[in-house]
Amino acid sequence: MTTLAFAPRWNAQPTAFRHSWEGLGNIDQFRWFQRADTLAQLRQARDELGLKYVRAAAMYGPEMRTWTYRLADWRMKPDQKQKQANWQIIDLCLDHLVELGLKPIYTTCFTPAEFTDSTKTCWPDHNPIGMPRDLHQWADFVASGVRHHIARYGLEEVRSWYFECWNEPNLGGFFDGTQEQFFQLWSATWRALKSVDAGLRFGGPSTARAEWIPEFLDFAAKDGTPPDYLIGHVYNNDSESNPLSPFDGPAVDRVKDSPNFASGVIRGTRKMLDARGWTGEVHWNEWGRSWFPHDLPRESAREAAFVAKTMIEASQEGDLFAYWCLSDIYDQIGYSHSEFDGNYGMLSLHGLRKPAYQAHRLLARLGTSRVAVEGGDALQGAIATVDGPKRILVYRYPATPDAAVTSERVSLRLPGKPALAPRLWRIDAREHNVLTAWRDLGAPESPTRVQLADLQAGNGLIPAAPTALSLRQDGETWFVEFDLECPGVALVEIAE
Repeated sequence: MTTLAFAPRWNAQPTAFRHSWEGLGNIDQFRWFQRADTLAQLRQARDELGLKYVRAAAMYGPEMRTWTYRLADWRMKPDQKQKQANWQIIDLCLDHLVELGLKPIYTTCFTPAEFTDSTKTCWPDHNPIGMPRDLHQWADFVASGVRHHIARYGLEEVRSWYFECWNEPNLGGFFDGTQEQFFQLWSATWRALKSVDAGLRFGGPSTARAEWIPEFLDFAAKDGTPPDYLIGHVYNNDSESNPLSPFDGPAVDRVKDSPNFASGVIRGTRKMLDARGWTGEVHWNEWGRSWFPHDLPRESAREAAFVAKTMIEASQEGDLFAYWCLSDIYDQIGYSHSEFDGNYGMLSLHGLRKPAYQAHRLLARLGTSRVAVEGGDALQGAIATVDGPKRILVYRYPATPDAAVTSERVSLRLPGKPALAPRLWRIDAREHNVLTAWRDLGAPESPTRVQLADLQAGNGLIPAAPTALSLRQDGETWFVEFDLECPGVALVEIAE
């Protein structure tokens, strides 16, 4: 067995390391905030991942009933009735978030059916995605909702939220319109929000593959509707779509199955924005390894290694990163038919923590001052932090999707002789891998309550046995060693 060696420069001047992956999380659609199980998972993510802001699409979706007939007009003939805004279900959802101490990303989409001539919809609940025919009507609708929520929650609270224009308007499946039409929609929505209160934070363009950002900034500057923050989305397999994304890196990383595409887009976007003098916030409020709705590797240790790799490489290039998605409570092409079904969530239907979730928990244990680390390569790396207990997080990511699982000895140089035995947490084919435990039960599609309780009992963040590590001294230098699979993630905590 070969040895993978890392040597943190413990005495070097540390640099800041922001936990940009902690503050923001995604739920599939706004309507799920009515569900008790969704709220339980949000509470869990709040407590374990530091969740503060929650984003969900389809705030104006059909099931939210935001444009309805007045009950008092029930005797009128259909052609005499008129619809008006109704915020009661959004109120319920926002109440639930506020009661949890969370804040919404107030996402102004999609179009109430009566507002558009387009017949195109998305998802099983048939969200209309057409351009509003009357932007004045649209603006009045948006503004009335914001005024209502300011009256309900107070201006100070609502100013602490983020507001977002639409979701991936560059994809025909989510917006039946052109780039120019979306920019007009942005302009009308910006003016609607700012007419209510200039202090509301409004961002966009929320485009897939981080496209349209230069054009969006040019339009907004000319139009007098500048964004308060920028939003991009990226998935590592976006490279299959011939994207028009900003990119920083070699051409070999722009091809299918490159493990470095997402990091290249994030760096490329940051480089482009720096050149333009952008100093505002940048949110990557959708990111992940794969955008495929059914993707079994997403529930494996490979996903955990991708999360760790990408956040170590690129998390300092933006202000907030939100992995898509937090939960398998999800319905864009149909419900899951099993507790584990290759769905998007880091949490299963019943809140079981998948490896990607556990990777976020290990990242959260890192400090906020880092030092450089010698060793590793493009697929195997480490980060060391020095505020509080010294910690080192190591990841190993496979070169190809079909690579066999391997194990390698990892050696970490310590800052000195440890006062206590270091502690180790690992994510691999078995450790912190609830799918393996589920398969050991026979992979039940619908686990019983007893089975779920058993799975939950072993689903915490549990240090490896002390025998999994060994200390080695070479002269005056001390090392800690352990085995780590590829794909895999490990965190070592050193008490002084």
